[in-house]
Amino acid sequence: MSFRTALFDLDGTLLDHFSAIHRSYCHTLPQLGLPAPTLQAVRNAVGGGLEQAMLRFIQPEQLVDALRIYRAYFDRTMLDDAMLFPGAKELLRDLHHRGVTCAVLTNKIGGASRALCQHLGVSPYLSGVFGAGDTPWLKPDPSFSRHALQTLRAEAATTVLVGDSTYDVQTGLKGGFPCWTVTTGTHSKAELLEAGATFVYNDLVELGPDLLDAV
Repeated sequence: MSFRTALFDLDGTLLDHFSAIHRSYCHTLPQLGLPAPTLQAVRNAVGGGLEQAMLRFIQPEQLVDALRIYRAYFDRTMLDDAMLFPGAKELLRDLHHRGVTCAVLTNKIGGASRALCQHLGVSPYLSGVFGAGDTPWLKPDPSFSRHALQTLRAEAATTVLVGDSTYDVQTGLKGGFPCWTVTTGTHSKAELLEAGATFVYNDLVELGPDLLDAV
């Protein structure tokens, strides 16, 4: 198989943003009378979108206030300690130079995702950043990936998704393309394999050469 399109998840795959996300939860929850969560609890919650993650810590009737507090703080501080994982920028650059269409497909807010990609210097290698709020859908809804592929003028048959979570694996299964995964995010190798991941790697440094060989 020769991949012509590579979709990438953001948090846990390209981007190590767990410190900023955890800090934002620690700012938000005490204002609602709740204890600040541990970093591991936040890591375990994220992946399905902010609202779903937040509901792991609060009652539904607190959601509007929680999102208001969280988003205001996150928007002010999200660039402070955002870091790409080792190998991320190099892989995007090399794929781009080989003519592969690269894009981000994430459940992170679209505007924040684009700002982070610009800040971290990977926007020149991306043909699109598709995030929460850009459409009515989130991963793993196949309508979300179809929208991205249609916008990119790409086909599922020559697409690969690189991610770190079972949401990504389900997105690939429902969208008709393979999902190559890394364990730098929210799920273990065993969890990813059980979910149906095509391959599982320790990180992008390990995954990169195999993906470049497949384009």
